[in-house]
Amino acid sequence: MRVMVMIKADESTEASVMPSEQELAEMGAFNAELVKAGVILAGEGLHPSSKGKRVLFSGATRTVIDGPFAETKELIAGFWIWQVKSMDEAIEWVRRMPNPTRSESVVEIRPVLEEDDFGDAFTPELREREQALRAQVEAKTRQ
Repeated sequence: MRVMVMIKADESTEASVMPSEQELAEMGAFNAELVKAGVILAGEGLHPSSKGKRVLFSGATRTVIDGPFAETKELIAGFWIWQVKSMDEAIEWVRRMPNPTRSESVVEIRPVLEEDDFGDAFTPELREREQALRAQVEAKTRQ
């Protein structure tokens, strides 16, 4: 199963406060454990919402909203995509990680939808098209 592990933003991440050398080293060591275990598929930190945009969809209208965004507790400061055997395994990895912010932190773990989760609506033709697109993406990332 794949999961997305999201580090929730806080006042310091939204203020562009960068981690210290020690914090970077600790998180780097944790990431090295994830790599060694074959768990990590991707992971990145994100700039604060002041550098972001949102696009509001309302019928055929698209409205661009400039950051920063007010609700810090709803924002993400970084993420990983992990391949794990179960949600319990993902929880155990999160429990081992260094605190991702300088204060109380929230880390959210959510399963990634897989093909079978879509049921009969995801027809063999749609599955084939999706697999072809994924193959194209994978080929580009190898270049």
